[in-house]
Amino acid sequence: MTLRLGDTAPDFEQDSSEGKISFYDWLGDSWGVLFSHPADFTPVCTTELGLTAKLKDEFAKRGVKAIALSVDPVDSHHEWIKDINETQGCAVNFPIIADHDRKVSQLYDMIHPNADSSLTVRSLFVIDPNKKVRLMISYPASTGRNFNEVLRVIDSLQLTDEHKVATPGNWERGGDVVIVPSLQDEEEIKQRFPKGYKAVKSYLRMTPDPKANWSGD
Repeated sequence: MTLRLGDTAPDFEQDSSEGKISFYDWLGDSWGVLFSHPADFTPVCTTELGLTAKLKDEFAKRGVKAIALSVDPVDSHHEWIKDINETQGCAVNFPIIADHDRKVSQLYDMIHPNADSSLTVRSLFVIDPNKKVRLMISYPASTGRNFNEVLRVIDSLQLTDEHKVATPGNWERGGDVVIVPSLQDEEEIKQRFPKGYKAVKSYLRMTPDPKANWSGD
């Protein structure tokens, strides 16, 4: 199965380090980050799961739940979590799916045969409360993910869902944004963007971030 942006994220039931997971029920009306790991007891994955645990409050501010996946069994996950907590100075506070039969890996196309025929690559999906896939990133096994970038994209998605804007390259929360080209009514623009805008070109109109208080998330 090949997923694309905007597709409905497949539902599933699978074992995890926190018991049986029914994905849609577990996600509820939250945003979700589903990300896979090649195997338990691997060095890069250990650091990534530690980072995710430490970012729990940042995810919570954004209404996001994190859930990881590896093809190893639950017993292995529990032993690995002990190592993660010890070496990364954290307490793993999210479930790790035990995808022993590769069911979820196949639903989300996490196994790339040209990279490895049996282990998942570092796939990551951001899924919105309507269960739509909003971001997909695949990293090679040798490269750890940048979770600051994941948070940045979630900030952008949530901002642009709420306002008629897009975020420019290297945007971070609080930075100027782009008014979408489809918005042409000047009265509506004044109402939506009371701080005004700068027309660099007719199609490139920059305006201050309309979300005034990010710290209040």
